[in-house]
Amino acid sequence: MRIAQIAPLTEAVPPKLYGGTERIVSYLTEELVELGHDVTLFASGDSVTSATLAPMCPQALRLDRSVRDPFASLFLMLEQIYRRADEFDVLHFHLDYWPFALFSRQSVPFVTTLHGRLDMPELWPVYEAHADVPIVSISESQRLPMPWANWAATVLHGLPERLLTPRPAVEPSYLAFIGRIAPEKRVDRAIEIARRAGMKLKIAAKVDRVDVDYYEEQIKPLIAQPHVEFIGEINDAQKTDFLAGAHALLFPIDWPEPFGLVMIEAMACGVPVIAYEHGSVREVIEEGKTGFIVNGMSSAVEAIGRLPSISRSTVRQRFEERFTARRMAEDYVALYRRLTRRTRPPVEMVAAE
Repeated sequence: MRIAQIAPLTEAVPPKLYGGTERIVSYLTEELVELGHDVTLFASGDSVTSATLAPMCPQALRLDRSVRDPFASLFLMLEQIYRRADEFDVLHFHLDYWPFALFSRQSVPFVTTLHGRLDMPELWPVYEAHADVPIVSISESQRLPMPWANWAATVLHGLPERLLTPRPAVEPSYLAFIGRIAPEKRVDRAIEIARRAGMKLKIAAKVDRVDVDYYEEQIKPLIAQPHVEFIGEINDAQKTDFLAGAHALLFPIDWPEPFGLVMIEAMACGVPVIAYEHGSVREVIEEGKTGFIVNGMSSAVEAIGRLPSISRSTVRQRFEERFTARRMAEDYVALYRRLTRRTRPPVEMVAAE
């Protein structure tokens, strides 16, 4: 198939450091190429891919300090793709609702994967106004605020099978937190859980501009405690060693997480996850097999004591069975084929003479 993958322009594909959506776009794109499809990736010019790269801006907008209006690049990208739409069998967007109005007015099948939260009422009229546009959820729980929307599929995220691997020779010696320093991610909970458990906590996390005040005022004093080590952002090459040295990943979120990529990154390393029960957590973590699902500080500390009951080889096995990028790509290809079949004109039947 001739497939267009359309990524956000905020980060490169794959991102240099943090960036969940762009990372998934990269994994999906590379697997589609491996499966033999003709893929064009619309992304920032500093992206790296085995597909055909269509650069939509010189570099990731987060890294380009000269850009004051990032929406200009986004709107130009949409127009350029619209003019080239007939080059493809299917257009796959990762831009939330931005393509809906324009691409509903052309005939090439398109689909949008929603990567963010949907529990904001101001979003709902947009999706109601475009009720015929097929959209993809990344977990069943993500759909809950909009059960009436035109859901075409749920496709759980996946990682390249050998991207992150266990390190059996490494002796775990701490708890890990990885992601963003943001109120909804609750690194403060992770710090307190580790303190109560009498264990060291290593934090590998990004601080977005919008969260700088939160970090400075509420989190920075906490990471000054002797049991906490703040590392900062890390890339994929650093994740295996960081995660493999952990007894568990702490995922003490306080929001309806649409998926939570870091959970399957930990699983790929054979590391169990201790997660608060919000959003997609119960769809990703299997209680007692790949981690523990908790509902408070005390139960999180208690779960740490039960970690020896979990086999790290089983955690890795369940990752391979459920969360590889190949499985994700095959799920999307099945969806693409359904979409293209639906939009083909009906075959005219000619009666035999």
